Amino acid sequence: MQTQEILRLLRLPELGDLGQFFRSLSATTLVSVGALAAILAYWFTHRPKALQPPCNLLMQSEEVEDSGGARRSVIGDGPQLLTHYYDDARTMYQVFRRGLSISGNGPCLGFRKPKQPYQWLSYQEVADRAEFLGSGLLQHNCKPSTDQFIGVFAQNRPEWIIAELACYTYSMVVVPLYDTLGPGAIRYIIRTADISTVVVDKPQKAVLLLEHVERKETPGLKLIIIMEPFEEALKDRGQECGVVIKSMQAVEECGQQNHQAPVPPKPSDLSIVCFTSGTTGSPKGAMLTHGNVVADFSGFLKVTEKVIFPRQDDVLISFLPLAHMFERVIQSVVYCHGGRVGFFQGDIRLLPDDMKALHPTIFPVVPRLLNRMYDKIFSQADTPLKRWLLEFAAKRKQAEVRSGIIRNDSIWDELFFNKIQASLGGCVRMIVTGAAPASPTVLGFLRAALGCQVYEGYGQTECTAGCTFTTPGDWTSGHVGAPLPCNHIKLIDVEELNYWTCKGEGEICVRGPNVFKGYLKDPSRTKEALDSDGWLHTGDIGKWLPAGTLKIIDRKKHIFKLAQGEYVAPEKIENIYIRSEPVAQIYVHGDSLKAFLVGVVVPDPEVMPSWAQKRGIEGSYEELCANKELKKAILEDMVRLGKQSGLHSFEQVKAIHIHSDMFSVQNGLLTPTLKAKRPELREYFKKQIEELYSISM
Repeated sequence: MQTQEILRLLRLPELGDLGQFFRSLSATTLVSVGALAAILAYWFTHRPKALQPPCNLLMQSEEVEDSGGARRSVIGDGPQLLTHYYDDARTMYQVFRRGLSISGNGPCLGFRKPKQPYQWLSYQEVADRAEFLGSGLLQHNCKPSTDQFIGVFAQNRPEWIIAELACYTYSMVVVPLYDTLGPGAIRYIIRTADISTVVVDKPQKAVLLLEHVERKETPGLKLIIIMEPFEEALKDRGQECGVVIKSMQAVEECGQQNHQAPVPPKPSDLSIVCFTSGTTGSPKGAMLTHGNVVADFSGFLKVTEKVIFPRQDDVLISFLPLAHMFERVIQSVVYCHGGRVGFFQGDIRLLPDDMKALHPTIFPVVPRLLNRMYDKIFSQADTPLKRWLLEFAAKRKQAEVRSGIIRNDSIWDELFFNKIQASLGGCVRMIVTGAAPASPTVLGFLRAALGCQVYEGYGQTECTAGCTFTTPGDWTSGHVGAPLPCNHIKLIDVEELNYWTCKGEGEICVRGPNVFKGYLKDPSRTKEALDSDGWLHTGDIGKWLPAGTLKIIDRKKHIFKLAQGEYVAPEKIENIYIRSEPVAQIYVHGDSLKAFLVGVVVPDPEVMPSWAQKRGIEGSYEELCANKELKKAILEDMVRLGKQSGLHSFEQVKAIHIHSDMFSVQNGLLTPTLKAKRPELREYFKKQIEELYSISM
């Protein structure tokens, strides 16, 4: 068919008539056509592009040959497990020196006073002060050796990092101490690790340590170094019991006058003994080498290298405890690339103000904080229309996220989410969450609302914080990602809970260069955690999903039998019930002499009033907590969620007690990583538990 015939059939002008056609159009029409063409051209060149995943998201891990079912990451340069990312950064000392080199002596550690901007120490200032402090420690009878353990007992602040780097510069080992361990645990750690020197932030902590010495509980403690000013009387008190009290500034000045050349560690050398509080028994000192820490953050770098690689202009907000490995690993990534770390003022209530002043790009969080953010956002949508609009906008953006598009410049951001993003400083490009399970609902909403990449990791101190991590581009929820390239993961049968590897379920075991060397002076617990083949037994129950990602489905520890012989894992049940809208915290209790479970519920003070109002129940928070009708409604909602999640009838609680005060680290009911202290909870609510059983019999 001829061209002219085709144009005639389509009622379009022939090519020779196009010029005449355009000349016949008015100037206004031509301008409009040109504007439309420009808009279309702009949209095609600037339309949001989907993030390109580093691997096939339908196959994120693969089975290792002749390994008994172990799986490895498909991201990497071969079958060998990753031990380091940079040849010049194989120890924590080298990691910082690399940052110093590439930063051009840029800003490193930031701090602020109330209502003032951040002040910064440069990389060179930090490196110099670390060498001076380390040299000063050597002048005070410390040895440049991995046999020398130095305690650090302080909140997050620049001096914490300087003290840590001082130890690494002279091959000494850091042992973090923290208030929430309790005085008994601090005493235990100082004795177990033979700590003679502790660096503290405040004089009050020095007093606490001196009391142990005065009671002859820690006779080996000989030197306390204090970051903040203190009174001369404290020195005299120390002298009376044989402890030297010095300011950090004085020790640094001593080291500057008696400078010693660095004695850098090897990758195989111990870098830190991280005592985990645990939920029962005395603390366990996980021994981690420089190679362990480097391998773990190198795995993170490998997974994210093509998508959101760390930059020199990155800024991290530090408020999660430095005594825990999660925060330390993320910070190490920043130092390695010459980025900055800004510390919060020390009061979590001032964190939003700190973030607005700092404008961080990297935001490490724990799920509890994400839950609070989510609850606060929805509590402000205080009418049905506002809530509907918020949910509608979130769904539109979640559809983009599912297609791989992460952005903060859509019309939905302009209308609804920019204020939320501004509350975090307006520059966050990556959020990393770990330490506990994250709610899929919360994670899905915040990925959309915050317009940044949100990653979830899973692990524990014994594998240096992480062993799985979200694969970039996989923004689905309900799993903890695939194995990191630095470790293998396998599942083993758990007969008593009826989990079988033939079904893709079992206890999670980890092996690789990020796995710890054992517990300090605790061979029996080391043997429980590490088998003869080097596999770390986590105590968590996992399930492989079709895409090769891992889902945490249960917990092997804390299981107990009910009177009828059925095994129950309370943490699994709690993770289901916590999704009930009015529930902020829950403790599920069972007894081998009883046939059913009971629970203690702490309602969310921000959410419960509106939830109760919808059911026709009014009153203050305290009045609502005492309302029997509301208690019945909360129990019904929990049981409904339990049924939806497939809980057996014996796994459902039959009665609950409503408690108005949150479980916290301060009242001794949570560990510093915000896990429930089950023995303490059982004792604390002993009377209420007895009443629940007597009423329900």
